[in-house]
Amino acid sequence: MDFKSLIRDVPDFPKEGVVFKDITLLLQNPKALHETANALHDLLNGQQIDKVVGMESRGFIFGPMLAQKLNAGFVPVRKPGKLPSTTLSETYDLEYGTDTLEIHIDGIEKGDKVLIHDDVLATGGTAKATCNLIEKLGGEIVQCNFLIELTFLEGVSKISDYAVKSLVKY
Repeated sequence: MDFKSLIRDVPDFPKEGVVFKDITLLLQNPKALHETANALHDLLNGQQIDKVVGMESRGFIFGPMLAQKLNAGFVPVRKPGKLPSTTLSETYDLEYGTDTLEIHIDGIEKGDKVLIHDDVLATGGTAKATCNLIEKLGGEIVQCNFLIELTFLEGVSKISDYAVKSLVKY
């Protein structure tokens, strides 16, 4: 399937100078939604996964679909104050300032084989912070999967210690 044909560019969103990769056309198409979930699953080449970790918020779309296909659990990683139980936090640098992500401390058990999923790999900050959280909880990162990779931002360099795969590269 030509996934790129279902991803539109939205200039100057969310701020001037940014070209946002909008996946809503893909999500609205039942066949594309199904094919995308299958293609993301196929990126794993049959590897055993115990938990799929998805980052807020678009990682929550395909993350649970992948977990279901893998007979694995799904663990959300969210912005501060969004998870209701005891959490572990990781602060990371942005271009201007910092941001923080949280995970439930009981979301990952020592030795869990983990797939990280998000819709876009851009600068890699969110993915690296998520990797740090998983490793602090004793999880083993099997792979980081992305629907889209913005190669010109070189985010893969921040998570180069892990297997990284994406369906579409720009």
